[in-house]
Amino acid sequence: MKLSSSAFAPHDEIPRRHTYEGEDSAPPLHWDGVPTAARSLALIVDDPDAPDPAAPQQTWVHWVLIDLPPDSTDLPAGGQPLPAGARAGLNDGHRADYGGPCPPVGRHRYFFKLYALDTSLPTLHQPTKAAVERAMHGHVLASAELMGTYQKTRA
Repeated sequence: MKLSSSAFAPHDEIPRRHTYEGEDSAPPLHWDGVPTAARSLALIVDDPDAPDPAAPQQTWVHWVLIDLPPDSTDLPAGGQPLPAGARAGLNDGHRADYGGPCPPVGRHRYFFKLYALDTSLPTLHQPTKAAVERAMHGHVLASAELMGTYQKTRA
């Protein structure tokens, strides 16, 4: 599978409009190569550099989506509308939507990870990343990753 965005190239800076300093709207995402055996897709966006890339202490979760249809191929800028059947989980800001980059110190990495699953996850209600990862265990057929970076421009 391959995951990309028309807003930024792999390993490049995420545009400000897709961060907390901008519109805080999700970047558009596109994927292809989903295995035919897939029954659903899951998306997790996180930052392993929190709070400081020089001394990371935790991975901050920015977005969790589950039960994306396997025949879907993209999410529009802003992340809405979600494809039919897709549901949002909780990010570390306790929101069921996208929370854009807002690193307190330094340049952080943001990983957009898409998983093709051989099942759907209907029993999960606004799950956390940890709950999704537990439910996905043993069900991942393929995955794709897109990494972008961001450093705050305001103090």
